[in-house]
Amino acid sequence: MQGNETFFWIPFSIIVAIMLYIDIWVTDHRKSAITLKQSVIWTFVWIGVALLFNASIFLFMDNGKTVGIQFLSAYLVEKSLSVDNLFVFLMIFKVLHITEIHQPHILKWGILSAIVMRVVFILAGVTLLHYFHPIIYVFAILLLFAAWKMAFGSDAKLDPETNKIIQFMKRNFNYIHDYDGNQFYFKKESILYITPLLLTLVMIELSDIMFAIDSIPAVLAITPDPFIAITSNIFAILGLRALYFVIEGIAEKFYLLKYGVALILAYIGVKMSLVDIYPIPTYISLTIILTVLTLSILLSLIFKQKND
Repeated sequence: MQGNETFFWIPFSIIVAIMLYIDIWVTDHRKSAITLKQSVIWTFVWIGVALLFNASIFLFMDNGKTVGIQFLSAYLVEKSLSVDNLFVFLMIFKVLHITEIHQPHILKWGILSAIVMRVVFILAGVTLLHYFHPIIYVFAILLLFAAWKMAFGSDAKLDPETNKIIQFMKRNFNYIHDYDGNQFYFKKESILYITPLLLTLVMIELSDIMFAIDSIPAVLAITPDPFIAITSNIFAILGLRALYFVIEGIAEKFYLLKYGVALILAYIGVKMSLVDIYPIPTYISLTIILTVLTLSILLSLIFKQKND
């Protein structure tokens, strides 16, 4: 662990605790669906907090410029990858007929489990890299495959009638279709039933595991430092509920973003494979990530009419 990183765990933990309280407790007790305007405002709040933490790294951490660039690069990669994962969440909610008023409750538990999962995956990845360095080439191959799949793979459609996970849950548990509450399960006449909300949560958790397999190697390619990898990941995850409703409102506008993210994954895969031959400086990676993301968004807006 570099320099005074140990001290930074304290403000980081406090910030995350406050953000989780606001995002999970305060906003979860609303009586109506989240509007697009509210989602945009909260999304900018979460991003602003992450950038302020990034600025404190630049200013106060030992070797702050290098570590700060690593944090920002990892945060941008995770945030952009999260957008692609949210498209999957959008599809799951749609095909399982989850109303907007119940979606934040499911996302809450998805985010909490994602935080735990990211910490475990990152620590496992750092340990593997430390004790078995050649695993880095396996990570590189995973990233290149993920990039190809994102750019050229067909968009799989979730069919509740044929999906094996959904059918397994329905066959092995008492499942109720016409439930309109906010619980994952409930008991009726001494019989325990699972609801569509639990089924949806299971699908989202499985999706997030697949997402982590792609995203964790991408972050470790930028930095093997557990502090930067964990903090950038958690900051990217926090506020995903608000970002989800932004994506739901403007999903079609940024149709080229997934190709930009695929290009970033491919670049990071190449960067990882060259680490023992020519370590690419992090500031170059940050420049490439920012350029690709910006161009993806701008080109999506410029050619929007053509896409329509």
